[in-house]
Amino acid sequence: MTAPTGLSPQTRGIILMAAVAFAIQIVDGLAKYLSADYSPLFIGWARYAAASIIVLPYAFARHGRHLFPAERLGAHILRTVLLVTAMSLYFVAISHIPLATAISAYFVAPVVAMVLSVVVLGERMTTRKGISLALGFAGAMVILRPGVGTMEPGILLALASGLAFACYMIVTRKAALESDPVKTLAFQCALGAVLLMPQALLTWSTPAWGDLVFFAGLGIFSLIGHLMLIIAFRLAETSVLAPLVYLELVGAALIGYLAFHEVPGPATIAGASLIVFAGLILLWHNKSATVEEPAA
Repeated sequence: MTAPTGLSPQTRGIILMAAVAFAIQIVDGLAKYLSADYSPLFIGWARYAAASIIVLPYAFARHGRHLFPAERLGAHILRTVLLVTAMSLYFVAISHIPLATAISAYFVAPVVAMVLSVVVLGERMTTRKGISLALGFAGAMVILRPGVGTMEPGILLALASGLAFACYMIVTRKAALESDPVKTLAFQCALGAVLLMPQALLTWSTPAWGDLVFFAGLGIFSLIGHLMLIIAFRLAETSVLAPLVYLELVGAALIGYLAFHEVPGPATIAGASLIVFAGLILLWHNKSATVEEPAA
């Protein structure tokens, strides 16, 4: 899966990351719908189990018994543990609070990821990256409105999920540069299913026949989203891609409205506008071989 040809690698990475934001929100919407009848912990395992059923045969057909990456195994294990943690915390959060509220708290992730990308990966902080990050963060704060009302436990869980996902993005950048995307995805899905099996057994509920299509959707859209994410991190720097996580708020608001009748208020609309503009800044004049001037 690739973005349109004729574009610079960084632009293709940005386009893929923007698409990831909406694919992941479809997964979150399905998880929220299923959480009315199933434990969020069971749903988390089902997501990985369904994805494994799809991706493992494909990976085996392409790579035979070498369907998992052999290089940087520690990084692949760590990134999967971080993603499993982020997903489990987030699924619990959205079972108690609206999608748009949860994703707003989760938006600590781009801030932490951009800082870590500079400190850990040695990426440059540029004026354009900083402006995009500031606008995206401001948009999230307009929606979240910290200090207004009581902070719900679900919001704290979403916040913790964002911290875990920020670390996942950093580790993914390091691992994605050296590993085949299909092998990376196969390893992530298989290990995720194994790690989540105990909590699935403790909260087990046999899915109704009518719900199997929704569980299948969890796996399919999860695979699509994470494959695009892995490829995006092969093409562009973490500090460029991190602010695009803010686009998930737009997807969350749309799905919340269409599927759960969660009507976005004026603050959500205003904040989402800032977030969309923050993402567009990264695409603006993003030409091949263009070198940005570092921020002062």
